[in-house]
Amino acid sequence: MSNAVSALQGATYQGFVSVTEAGLIGMISIRGDLTSKPLLKALKAKGFSAPAPRQIVTYAGMSLAWMSPDELLLICDHGEAPKQVQTLSSALEKTHALVCNVSDARALFRIKGAKSDQVLMKLSPADIATLPAGEMRRTRLAQVAAAVWRSAPDEISLICFRSVATYVQGLLETSARPGSELFETAPSSS
Repeated sequence: MSNAVSALQGATYQGFVSVTEAGLIGMISIRGDLTSKPLLKALKAKGFSAPAPRQIVTYAGMSLAWMSPDELLLICDHGEAPKQVQTLSSALEKTHALVCNVSDARALFRIKGAKSDQVLMKLSPADIATLPAGEMRRTRLAQVAAAVWRSAPDEISLICFRSVATYVQGLLETSARPGSELFETAPSSS
């Protein structure tokens, strides 16, 4: 039995949208040549192909995100992460690659509601309003690194380092305060 606890143990805030720290989530960093045959074969065994730049794909309860030209992030059930690391490490043992369980070094937040994008629009220079489904953006959230994507029609997921989770929760709560919505419709030009 694991003694692991998430960064904020599922903290939730309800403003004009809800902000929730998602609890324990498995996250595995995969570094290497994203076009190598061993890596592509290992991904295929899990039902994935390498995602295109800035893409995130979901299959069988897991998501695979392109993080950089030599890095992918596999998101899975927290309890499955050690097994996933073991199978990926075995599949890649004869190639230059790194597979690392970063689950306990990260925090995942879910921002849910029709105006979820407005919470992040106040905090990030990324064009969150036009962020399409299936695309992950790495950006800054105030002063910290974050990655965001639309995980459902009215939901945005955000990953940050665990060490700044309390700070990020505070930013998201402040940005989601009732009455602080940015706008209802586009302003008229007259």
